[in-house]
Amino acid sequence: MKQKKRAAAPTPAKTYPLRGFIPEWTVNIILLLFVTTTLVQAYVIPTGSMQDTLLIGDHLLVDRLAYAPPGAISKYLLPYETIKRGDIIVFRSPADLKITLVKRCMGVPGDRLKIVNKELYLNGRKLNEPYVDHQTAFIDRYRDNFPGEPDAQVNAAGRAMLEHYVANGELVVPPDNYFAMGDNRDNSYDSRYWGFVPRDNIVGKPLVIYWSFDAPTEALLNPVPGIDHLIDLTEHFFTKTRWRRTFMLVHGYPVN
Repeated sequence: MKQKKRAAAPTPAKTYPLRGFIPEWTVNIILLLFVTTTLVQAYVIPTGSMQDTLLIGDHLLVDRLAYAPPGAISKYLLPYETIKRGDIIVFRSPADLKITLVKRCMGVPGDRLKIVNKELYLNGRKLNEPYVDHQTAFIDRYRDNFPGEPDAQVNAAGRAMLEHYVANGELVVPPDNYFAMGDNRDNSYDSRYWGFVPRDNIVGKPLVIYWSFDAPTEALLNPVPGIDHLIDLTEHFFTKTRWRRTFMLVHGYPVN
């Protein structure tokens, strides 16, 4: 009489000790933080100074490596760029380093600039600027005829710029500095008012708009979303999201 074979015991489920789980997720979190602080950074447009290129409520991913100083080996591996006229740049405000701004670079070291009746001249030549939005016909004495006698809006750094870097009616950009302006020229607090952008202040350049939500400036300036903004998001997410701008790439404009 044959003996029945005993059924094989089921393989016990693998267990993962907590001491293995914690290091694994610690590494994941560190990698996530590395990517979001070193490679890319999220940023939201809170004001209309770059309208219509960038709108209030556009949420961007910023490439933090684009303008990073290349290392001995990394310069052969990563696509580092020089900052060019017409690039849209992200930088720490010279007026307040805690504030991050997005503007268009309109002058690089050595450039000569002036504005005559809203028209920008670069190195003696009037520029064609299809990205610029003029919302008023009114000619402001300082804003639209620059450089000129500064008015009360110009801070100390802006006044020092006008005092030391104007020659023959033109502003001359010094080494390691850049001149930045908003595309909404009639409503942009930019280098005309607070001076040059030092090279070390420049963080990177925007890559893509990953989400755009029609929200007021007051709701976006607060680093912690207020209850009114959260309610607005909940109630109007689908109707106030600008779907056509989702995943829209952000490009500079060649200015020569």
